[in-house]
Amino acid sequence: MQIDDFLKRKQDILTKQDKSSKKHFDEKILKLCQKINRRKDYYTTSSCAGRVLIIIDADKKEHGLFLWVSHNLISFKELKRVLNEIAKQISNNLIKFKQEPCILHVVCRNLRDARALLDKAKLAGWKKLGMIASEKRFVCELVGTEKLEFFIINKGKIL
Repeated sequence: MQIDDFLKRKQDILTKQDKSSKKHFDEKILKLCQKINRRKDYYTTSSCAGRVLIIIDADKKEHGLFLWVSHNLISFKELKRVLNEIAKQISNNLIKFKQEPCILHVVCRNLRDARALLDKAKLAGWKKLGMIASEKRFVCELVGTEKLEFFIINKGKIL
């Protein structure tokens, strides 16, 4: 019995090391990813449960811009401590606070499966949904809507 192309790609992706900086799925989204990956017509490629970060404002993503990252709920006390540390160290840059939403990428066997996933995601309350299609792949992207982004430190001073 010969394995089909979709299952071969799925096996290849799921056996490789995660390419994210964390090298693994966020704990909070792990069970959902595992559930999706057990389905024969779907697999996840990258996923994040959401994160809070402090980042140097720049036009392009470069190494060293991320000053602090958390994938967990943070307290105001913890945020204030982190901001004070960063403000002491970084005195000549504009610094942003970002809260990024959950994001899930799911490869689907075919267009029918992709449409079914998007329909179910919409019923479950996901608001930002899309599909990237090519001759070989149908990738559904589900993005949460909870997002904040604003300047928080300027020239070493907390705003």
